[in-house]
Amino acid sequence: MKAFKKISVFEHERLKVGEQGFTQSHLDALLKLNDLHEGKYFQPIAKGIKFNQYVGVIQVDGLSIEINPKADKNDDSNRWKGVLLGMLKACGKLKASSSGPARVKRQHLNLLEVYFELYLLEIEGLIRRGLIKQYRKRTNNVRALKGKLEFAGQIQKNLVHKERFFTTHQVYDSNHLIHEVLLVALQIVDQFTRGTRLYDHCKRIEFAFPELTPRKITEDLLQKIHLDRKSKGYTYAIELARLIILNYSPDIISGKRKMLSLLFDMNALWEEYVFKMLRKASEGTGIEVTAHDQKPFWGYNSLRPDIVLCRGAKTYIIDTKWKRPTNSAASIHDLRQMYAYCRFWNAEKALLLYPGETINNSFFKYKTDDYANIEGSLDEINHYCKMGFVSVIDAETGQLDDTIGEKVMDLLDN
Repeated sequence: MKAFKKISVFEHERLKVGEQGFTQSHLDALLKLNDLHEGKYFQPIAKGIKFNQYVGVIQVDGLSIEINPKADKNDDSNRWKGVLLGMLKACGKLKASSSGPARVKRQHLNLLEVYFELYLLEIEGLIRRGLIKQYRKRTNNVRALKGKLEFAGQIQKNLVHKERFFTTHQVYDSNHLIHEVLLVALQIVDQFTRGTRLYDHCKRIEFAFPELTPRKITEDLLQKIHLDRKSKGYTYAIELARLIILNYSPDIISGKRKMLSLLFDMNALWEEYVFKMLRKASEGTGIEVTAHDQKPFWGYNSLRPDIVLCRGAKTYIIDTKWKRPTNSAASIHDLRQMYAYCRFWNAEKALLLYPGETINNSFFKYKTDDYANIEGSLDEINHYCKMGFVSVIDAETGQLDDTIGEKVMDLLDN
């Protein structure tokens, strides 16, 4: 089978029918996928789509669309290759200790190939160590009486064959839900690696996998998986299998197009990455860093800033924004939101944090002059806010900057 034709785009870019091999059937499939996910991945435009802040990979009908992150439209596109993989590893969404780390660093691999390879290596390791067995109930004809005799089935099936028994009994083998989930994910990988270097690896693992009773794996069934001490070694394999199965869309258009998408919200990923880097930078310093601290606001509504940083008696609020502001100015909505955070958390400083080259912004104080002579006015306001910028890529190494935590703390001090 032919390998997937690849298209590489950036978030918030447009892709129209006729560009880079993108056809009307591809567009129809993507629009259907978007409908299934409440329209959050793309915006329909005339004869095409405009990507939102979701990045990753979509494969459909021989086409692979790789959506790369990009913080600023003026940046050099080559600088952002590999940023997504680095952020996913830093946030624990890619297992950095998996076998074959050198392969994961190869930037010509798309995100699906990276996850596929990690999954295959994980399953291969489980097979090498020996697959676990579990007890399960099986109902069938046997030649020796064991378990519970099913009288209705015995009369129906063995009225002539008196030497057989139709029973429900326990068996101890590898045919259980955990392995069924792993096999379904393995079969999906088989479909989407044909014609690639991973296909032979996938077939060898399928050949070594035990024969199982086929079952349709649903999200509810995945929720029922509980790993115990014996099956603890399956944790990462099940995590990858769940990711592959839940992002697979079979028969998305009348059974003609099968699609696999693996997309991540860059707003959420940037927020988590900054939080992880701040936690790392604050180790052993006595600084407390909390994500999504929450306080009641009005009725059932609440306030929940991205990051709250406590240093001694001082509290700081950080709100992360992946998309850089227009004309380097914060929106009035964001400034009001940060003011509310400062009032409720009694924070001295608030920081709107964006990716990109550093811009020297100083803290400004929220004004109180208009209320100074009004009886019953607000107390003196000692809250400050500023916009902060940190470069995601280290200028010297060209790799993802893992010292962002220290740089953010410097922004709070200056």
